[in-house]
Amino acid sequence: MKNLPRIHLAHLPTPVDELPRLSAHLGGPQMLIKRDDQTGLAFGGNKTRKLEYLLAEAQSLGARTVITGGAIQSNHCRQTAAAAARLGLDCILVLGGDRPPEPSGNLLLDLLFGAEIVWTQMSERDATLQATYETAKEAGRKPYLVPYGGSNPVGASAYAFAIEELVDQGVNPDWVVFASSSAGTQAGMVAGAHLTSFEGNILGMSVDEHEDDLKARVAGLASETAAHLGQPTTFTPDQILVNADYLGEGYGIMNAQDREAVHLFAKFEGILFDPVYTGRAAGGMIDLIRKGFFSKDETVLFWHTGGTPALLADKYRAVLEDS
Repeated sequence: MKNLPRIHLAHLPTPVDELPRLSAHLGGPQMLIKRDDQTGLAFGGNKTRKLEYLLAEAQSLGARTVITGGAIQSNHCRQTAAAAARLGLDCILVLGGDRPPEPSGNLLLDLLFGAEIVWTQMSERDATLQATYETAKEAGRKPYLVPYGGSNPVGASAYAFAIEELVDQGVNPDWVVFASSSAGTQAGMVAGAHLTSFEGNILGMSVDEHEDDLKARVAGLASETAAHLGQPTTFTPDQILVNADYLGEGYGIMNAQDREAVHLFAKFEGILFDPVYTGRAAGGMIDLIRKGFFSKDETVLFWHTGGTPALLADKYRAVLEDS
């Protein structure tokens, strides 16, 4: 793969750990976990990998302000704000939803990192994000717009290199399972698996998108990412593995299955998940294990994409305590 401009922000390679107690409890396949919650920047997470490439591009363009958007408890926004602070850049976050009375979880961290917050409704978030960018540009703040989730060919390339990292660690699971939403992480993994001849199955557990929609987005972005890495390849939706059976009542609404996954990983392995990304994906994976979807002689690696600060958000606290 072609070398790309990069700023070193993450602690890499992240470790791969065994999950012996949880594997025994579930009575299924051997389970491993890739700890991208330990990438080191602002409580870690998968977006730190992407920001290494995105902010390298921003600096090459002379940017002084980084602008991005997300939900109130966005892990992406938290890591973007931290990376901007570390590099001496201004940061503006466009957050969709009603401003809470008191900041908690990721929002509290956004403010600690000095991010400016622009509030909008979810239905108007795209328009507000673009308007915020134009306003900053007119004011001479030299803005750089980071897409939602860092999900463009530049950001997704980080997860092509992450698959290469996994191969270099000598880890070859039959399945790689993780939370998939804005398509960037999965698209990078799909491109990376192809370019490194990694033979494991890349299974994205959707946290908010319907299966056909997410497959199409991942295939398109994986194709763009491979081209960005200098090895053009066309991926089609039928090549993409997505499970969208565990969406519950929708994005950001924690359910009993999400909660059980958070409790099981904490109780048996001392590992913390966020309620609705890693928690939702892990909940779906646990259900698939119980249904016998994975063979007992297979190895399943759960790629922990981070999000721990959301555990401390006021909106999830009562649900987590009600066990």
